[in-house]
Amino acid sequence: MDSFVHFHFHGPHVYYDVNGGVIFLRSFPGIICLLAFVTYKWRRRHLSMDDTIEEFLQSQNNLVPIRYSFKEIKKMTKNFKDKLGEGGYGSVFKGKLRSGHHVAIKLLGKSKGNGQDFINEVASIGTIHHANVAKLIGFCVEGSKQALVYDFMSNGSLDKIIFTEENKNTLGWKKMFDIVLGVAQGIHYLHQGCDMQILHFDIKPHNILLDENFNPKVSDFGLAKLYSVDNSIVSLTAARGTIGYIAPELVYKNLGGISYKADVYSFGMLLMEIVGRRKNVNAFADHTSQIYFPSWIYDRLDQGEDLELGDVSDDEKAMVKKMVITAFWCIQLLPSDCPSMSKVLKMLESDVELLEMAPKPFHQLPLETSMEVHRCENSNDEPSTSLDTVTITSSNIA
Repeated sequence: MDSFVHFHFHGPHVYYDVNGGVIFLRSFPGIICLLAFVTYKWRRRHLSMDDTIEEFLQSQNNLVPIRYSFKEIKKMTKNFKDKLGEGGYGSVFKGKLRSGHHVAIKLLGKSKGNGQDFINEVASIGTIHHANVAKLIGFCVEGSKQALVYDFMSNGSLDKIIFTEENKNTLGWKKMFDIVLGVAQGIHYLHQGCDMQILHFDIKPHNILLDENFNPKVSDFGLAKLYSVDNSIVSLTAARGTIGYIAPELVYKNLGGISYKADVYSFGMLLMEIVGRRKNVNAFADHTSQIYFPSWIYDRLDQGEDLELGDVSDDEKAMVKKMVITAFWCIQLLPSDCPSMSKVLKMLESDVELLEMAPKPFHQLPLETSMEVHRCENSNDEPSTSLDTVTITSSNIA
């Protein structure tokens, strides 16, 4: 006869087998119920997400991208063999279509807002085509498995060119200026060239992809929002974007309403980083005055000093100066003082002598910049070349 020792606590009965086994009797049905409840909640959440996404897809009569099965996605990527990168959204893998065309497949991680990031991306660029906007070839939705299929960009993202030491001199100023023009044209198209106004809310070097000829493509529309072209001011319940590129009006409500000017501000910060070929904030700069690059470069221009571009032609100097002056107009504190993207394009395409210098747009480090400096100063690591996307809830906005 087997021997058991019975322990009775104020919880479940536990019988201990002297041969080393623990048998839960009264607790076992509770565990089964708990597992069933968790499974039910998980299935309900994903079924709800599936319903939301399917409802959205069925409402898109003019959707161009192809719908793939997850089995096809795995086959394209050879079971996710070649990983290109990773971010807060998930991971990106290189793949190949049956035609032999190379693609980049973004495998979305934990979807937020009932599949909203997937819907944002497909809704934003699923029906449009522009030379400077990433092309969405297809997508996959199978429960929690969601993927987006894009054209493969062989030269990666812009941050790899301007922030990586060995790549900084890969492209000359003429090509960098062409990239700036392309990005501006892409954003302008999103704002005014579509049936709906598309606000990106996450313009930064990491989200500018470069094809085999270094032509830029605006990508990653996970935070994008669509609005009527008649809406000059839009409503948001929370600020969105990446630290260092977030427009002040997204953080401070008293500066003015939220509009396409938020993308203009982010473009200005990106433009400054292209000119400096460094992050706008560098807590490890040789001199304190150089920690915040826009402030340092403004003071040099204001005092009539050279931009320290090295051995460059007069035409290249003019290009860089145009980029700098345009950037200063874009990063003005008040959105009402910032230009539209159509005005930005006119400034970039005009003679530099015709451009008026913008007022100094800052008297101290912006909030998001100060946060990054503080993070860097309290870290032994170099400042990251790719910052995670952050969302500031409306209750935290002044």
